[in-house]
Amino acid sequence: MMAKITKGSSFKGAVKYVIDERKEAQLLDADGLRLKSLSSVIGGFVTQAGMNGRVSKPVGHISLDFSAQDREKLTSQLMVKIARDYMQRMGIADTQYIIVRHFDREHPHIHLVFNRVDNNGKTIPDSNDRYRSEKICKELTRKYGLYYSTGKENVKQHRLREPDKTRYEIYEALKTTVPKCKDWKQLVRKLDRAGIKTEFKTKGNTTTIEGVRFRKGEYMFNGSKVDRMFSYSKIDYQLKQNARQSMLQDKIQSPSATVHT
Repeated sequence: MMAKITKGSSFKGAVKYVIDERKEAQLLDADGLRLKSLSSVIGGFVTQAGMNGRVSKPVGHISLDFSAQDREKLTSQLMVKIARDYMQRMGIADTQYIIVRHFDREHPHIHLVFNRVDNNGKTIPDSNDRYRSEKICKELTRKYGLYYSTGKENVKQHRLREPDKTRYEIYEALKTTVPKCKDWKQLVRKLDRAGIKTEFKTKGNTTTIEGVRFRKGEYMFNGSKVDRMFSYSKIDYQLKQNARQSMLQDKIQSPSATVHT
């Protein structure tokens, strides 16, 4: 786990950056803000920052990056828990914030935008914040049993032989596609375009689905054999989470959310 800390003067720029459809953004958590529209989020931040004109850079923006090794365990709920723990240890409290997850990179990561002017008009302390953040990230990495990365791990795909080569291709397709889908119909359609066929296993003579298999070319794998996070139950759970997050996102990215300058 690593953190990148920046400070700025434009809430409009920070909020529009993190809540961006091109980054497949999902709003996971927020406090002290009206989520009716993008404008209301920005306006809420700006209004509170006005309580303390001495703070020239009221925008706090921190990205929390995790190792790709932790993809399976890092649910959105756990990432919010870790982010709140990080904020508490950093002294980021009693203030407005949003936590947004992006899916535009291989590794899991979230963005925290918060108001450096707290709910009482006081300044959130930032003394030695980068030093303190590095120490806290190491503590949280140990606390939550996260992978401590010493470098970027890459599978040397060109060296793989069949059937592992095809299995890895299916893995890469699922890793990229599942976060973009809100239901099985959408996922099956996208995988089909990538040359991957989806088959469901039912329980006995019933229509109850209990498993999923993926076929590419002459090879077929159960979802859990591609990767444990791609069993039927885990994919189904993630798709439902995506649908729920999409409903929340629609409240912000509605036509009324257009920001006028």
